[in-house]
Amino acid sequence: MSTPAVGPSSTPGSVPPAPRLDLVEHLHGVAVADPYRWLEDPDDPRTREWSAWQDAAWERFAAALPGRERVERRVRELLSTGAVGSPVHRGERVFRSRRDPGAEHAVLRVVDAPGAPERVLVDPVALDPSGTTTLDSWRPSVEGDLLAYQVSEGGSEESVLRVLDVATGEVVDGPLDRARYSPVAWLPAREGEPRAFYYVRRLPPEAVPEAERQYHRRVYLHRVGTDPATDVEVFGAGMSMTNYYGAWTSRDGRWLVLSASDGTAPRNDVWIADLSASSPQEPVLREVVTGVDAQTSAWVGRDGRLYLLTDLDAPRGRLAVADPADPGVANWRELVPQSDDALLEDVAVLDGPELDAPLLVAGWTRHAVSSLTVHELATGRRREGAAGTVELPGAGSAGGLVTRPDGGHEVWFGYTDTTTPTHVHRYDARDGSLTLDAAPPGAVRVPPVTSRLLEYRSDDGTTVRLQLTVRTDALDEDGRPREAAPAILYGYGGFGISLSPHYAPDALAWVEAGGVYAVANLRGGGEEGEDWHRAGMREHKQHVFDDFHAAARFLVEQGWTTHAQLCVHGGSNGGLLVGAALTQQPQLFAAVVCSAPLLDMVRYEQHGLGATWNDEYGSAAVAEEFGWLLSYSPYHRVVEGTAYPAVLFTVFDGDSRVDPLHARKLCAALQHATSSGRPVLLRREGDVGHGARSVSRSAGLVRDTLAFAAAATGLDLS
Repeated sequence: MSTPAVGPSSTPGSVPPAPRLDLVEHLHGVAVADPYRWLEDPDDPRTREWSAWQDAAWERFAAALPGRERVERRVRELLSTGAVGSPVHRGERVFRSRRDPGAEHAVLRVVDAPGAPERVLVDPVALDPSGTTTLDSWRPSVEGDLLAYQVSEGGSEESVLRVLDVATGEVVDGPLDRARYSPVAWLPAREGEPRAFYYVRRLPPEAVPEAERQYHRRVYLHRVGTDPATDVEVFGAGMSMTNYYGAWTSRDGRWLVLSASDGTAPRNDVWIADLSASSPQEPVLREVVTGVDAQTSAWVGRDGRLYLLTDLDAPRGRLAVADPADPGVANWRELVPQSDDALLEDVAVLDGPELDAPLLVAGWTRHAVSSLTVHELATGRRREGAAGTVELPGAGSAGGLVTRPDGGHEVWFGYTDTTTPTHVHRYDARDGSLTLDAAPPGAVRVPPVTSRLLEYRSDDGTTVRLQLTVRTDALDEDGRPREAAPAILYGYGGFGISLSPHYAPDALAWVEAGGVYAVANLRGGGEEGEDWHRAGMREHKQHVFDDFHAAARFLVEQGWTTHAQLCVHGGSNGGLLVGAALTQQPQLFAAVVCSAPLLDMVRYEQHGLGATWNDEYGSAAVAEEFGWLLSYSPYHRVVEGTAYPAVLFTVFDGDSRVDPLHARKLCAALQHATSSGRPVLLRREGDVGHGARSVSRSAGLVRDTLAFAAAATGLDLS
């Protein structure tokens, strides 16, 4: 099946109105052409005209795609499981998010006491019936009587923080704006004092230059019911413009832990303050770990010890403890050492009176597949035999270990795999039992599929792993493919983010129709630890692209697909990945779906949140690093007359992380340059952004990307 063509009648003009500027800049002595610089400005009349042409071209093309409506119906069915979150306990109250079948967003609910009815606390659709408002985060107070929650509109992720009274549901404080990505660390209630919490907020616009208004954060102490303009700044002055901050308080309110990282750098600094010896508004901070190339999470346990989950001297992670009064690295004592072949990702302490001795549950991943082990808390030693392992439901992903903040013998966590939407399970350390705590509220028929973890070699001989899912009846008796089939290869490869097995309606719909779905665990990700991440960042970024190209060749060589049946898909940093793939090795693919991408790597720092990512990619302001960036920047690698694959860019007008200008510029360049006759299209969506979206918006996006990929690769969706 060939892809539908975009004909002259699709718009008033047969070619997009895209003048090429004779604009060349000399950077570090190198001439860099930028013919579509004007497309950076969404308000430029030329950009508006160009965008209107692309909108019309896409709508005409999409209307002719076969199976589009059928695949949307199936994706909606697969999404109709709904969703459920782990319980958050505060005394007798239990808070939990849940999305019912047919609902657009998850709703935050509370049960006030055992046996009491569940009540709705925050419903994004009740706040905004259009469905474009999202609940970004929430945190109950120590006592559970107040709730701090953050919402944003139109996909902007510009969170506004409010506080409501849990008993009445009434908003009692806020709005506190400029609270994007803010933690909330409550102090316990004290008689005669206003309720208070630490949070992170950007400086007011008038305090910083316009180009820097997405940055310049500070940690503040806010007292509920007071004017946010009077909030006390407690940390952040004089530090990096692009710092992200973390804040945590102990349940008894004695300890405050603050962390800071420069953008998304894989390292952070950590401080601790004893609030019994200094005031909450002027905490005296002591260094825990600063100035070292490592990432550390720190908190004080109910036993009074400072716990440190860190990759310092342990790229696969280890757990250490220290005296919070003497917290320096030299005084750390290792509790759970680094594993030879698994990553330590999460820990939970169980110290209820029902136990003979306190225990520690540790969450691990090996090649992105999860496991849980049980250890003695005092020594870190793993328990012997079956008592040392929590048997999970399958080879999937378990995470988000949650315990009662006042101690106990239970830990809750979510579990998902290829055919299982997230279920919440409860482990009881008294008898080692694992029970189902909560299932998604809806049921759905999942197709019979087989998933497996495969290995292949990248160009330099590095072993890379790939998760592959196919319909079970597509395999012969030896587990080999009966014939080559249309395939989607997905990848990300950046920021230490792991792609682990999970329930994905888009993958299931594709496989059910007869396709192959593969996810490559590339260097740059976190699947094999921090060393794996660093092998794909900065000057090593080409490793990520080489791994991806090798995955494509592997799928073809092993008979799973052919180059004429292969579509690659990636978003955000994964959009950069597939942008690099299509400009470096266009012959490997029939089609590319490139979503919310970074593509002009020479100017990426000047837009969106780009300035926070230069530790991952490098900075164009530095001559050597500029060389890295230009060497693979997709926008700058387009060659006129090249037979490029079919390409669909998907962008979101509310995206405040990655500016849609990247997709506009590469789309224009490819439309000018390609000789293949295959379509190069841009699908633009308003009132959504880079992150969370409603179910109907999600289903619509999957509908269009799968229908495009199917038309280009020959998969019959009808």
